[in-house]
Amino acid sequence: MSAPNPGGTTGGKDTTMPETKASPLLSVEGLNVAYGSRKVVHDVGFTLARGGSLALIGESGSGKSTIAKAVLRLLQPAEATVDGSVRLAGTEVLSLAERQFRPLRGRQLGFIPQDPGSALNPVRSIGAQAHEAAALIGERDAGARRRIILEVFDQVGLPDPVRVYDSYPHQLSGGMLQRVLIALTVLPRPSLIVADEPTSALDVTVQKLILDLLGDLRKELDIGLLLITHDLAIAAERADTLVVLKDGAVQEQGPSAQVFAAPRTDYARNLQADVPALNPDRYRSQRTGAPQDTLQGTASQDVATQDGTTPDATTADRPAQIAVTEVTKSFRTRGKEVRAVDGVSFAVERGRTHALVGESGSGKTTAVRLLLGLEQPDSGSITVGGHSTAGLSRAGLRDVRRHLQLVYQNPFTSLDPTWKVGRIVREPLDRFGVGSTADRADRVRDALQSVGLPGDAADRRPSQLSGGQRQRVAIARALVVRPDVVVLDEPTSALDVSVQAGILELLARLQRDLGLTYVFVSHDLALVRQVADTVSVLRRGRVVEHGTVDQVFDRPQHPYTRALLDAIPGTSGLALPAVAEAPAEHSNIPKLAEAAL
Repeated sequence: MSAPNPGGTTGGKDTTMPETKASPLLSVEGLNVAYGSRKVVHDVGFTLARGGSLALIGESGSGKSTIAKAVLRLLQPAEATVDGSVRLAGTEVLSLAERQFRPLRGRQLGFIPQDPGSALNPVRSIGAQAHEAAALIGERDAGARRRIILEVFDQVGLPDPVRVYDSYPHQLSGGMLQRVLIALTVLPRPSLIVADEPTSALDVTVQKLILDLLGDLRKELDIGLLLITHDLAIAAERADTLVVLKDGAVQEQGPSAQVFAAPRTDYARNLQADVPALNPDRYRSQRTGAPQDTLQGTASQDVATQDGTTPDATTADRPAQIAVTEVTKSFRTRGKEVRAVDGVSFAVERGRTHALVGESGSGKTTAVRLLLGLEQPDSGSITVGGHSTAGLSRAGLRDVRRHLQLVYQNPFTSLDPTWKVGRIVREPLDRFGVGSTADRADRVRDALQSVGLPGDAADRRPSQLSGGQRQRVAIARALVVRPDVVVLDEPTSALDVSVQAGILELLARLQRDLGLTYVFVSHDLALVRQVADTVSVLRRGRVVEHGTVDQVFDRPQHPYTRALLDAIPGTSGLALPAVAEAPAEHSNIPKLAEAAL
């Protein structure tokens, strides 16, 4: 069954131009967008060929999402003024009445939003929501629609499509939810898909699978892809053409290889410099401690693989600030015992950075909770500063936590929106009863100054700060009690690469100046190579590889590590040694059956 083709208008003035083979699928000319008197998009223009791919890149506030919303006609006239030209397959969409544009949504113009968790209704099953997309193909029989939905779920690589169909969003992982959204978007066979940061919240390996899937669909179904991203490496690897935006204006555009290899503007060059995979040694000289080559014979020299061996948790010649030795932790869920952490060992020297890496479900979060004393291990030992955290009383744990602070992943949810920044940063001092009122005020001021926030930041609320500024507040809150160890749980995953670079520079400076010890939790190995001295790779609760950053990256011993390294955007040409029994790559999806669509 063929999907309807709403390429023309349904009445009124005919704005459809004859489409030739050379005509672009999408043409944007002289696009301007203003919110009230504030102009946010300035004379933007670009074209996208049928079956082609184009990436809009830039920092937050550069106008990427606003341009996408203009193309999708999601900007409300009461909120925004839009002028210029946006043509889809020859049809001018900006001047269409809503009743004329509505048939284009879904059928010709698909949209994959950034956050799959908020894009799907949490109280309706996946199948019930999928039927809304299936209704666009014109099939009235519910049984036939269900068969089409299950086939598309299978074709986008969802395991057990029937289970996915019957599930609710909270029962699926982030990667599975993103595949569901892609399936629902391509089911009606649109001509153009707008993908707004479709992988920003996903593990690097899942990100690669999703981007591979979008690329396969684009080629096999001749769908145009408009990709919105802040990551120049992803854009260059996945798009034919790049459009670099700053403050709502085009800085430069052209073929991806050209813009990526030889950017003409300072702004594009800065974006390139902020890509972790392209600048692995950027922060190495800023960190404290011995040079990397002196680490080669210490605690991190052993490599743990699937044979069950694990490295010693202590070193022969340097005392460890943190020592985790053969720690195990199990949980019971749905009547089954799940071993979340299985014989994990690692050590961190004072003033060093140790990274825990792995995909979701690898055990990173449980390991951190055990380190912080939020969970107690079933077996094994954990010491911080030479003191064991096992079996401590509540008061004892409070004393440990004063010297062991945490910076959360998401600065948009970790700060109380009703409090001013000064109170947020002062809260740990109040809870630990540190100093007098005047002493606390001085500490708050010093902490905010140390993370580079303006003097009036203490009187603002989180909503008045950017994402990067909010994360600086979170770091200031962790540092205000002057800890020895800071646990950083994906501290930059919600930030643009340029803002991320500023936070990483800050962390490197603070470590050098204060002698801090970091435990850095991440799924992004490119980032880990920039910031860490040593690394443990976790998979299904076990350490499968452990060593210095140079050892793990240059001489990976485990196929899982190789898979993580291969998934780093912008390193498709990275030369790595061959590893036996490498995991099978995600196979290309078969073409969607014409009979189903």
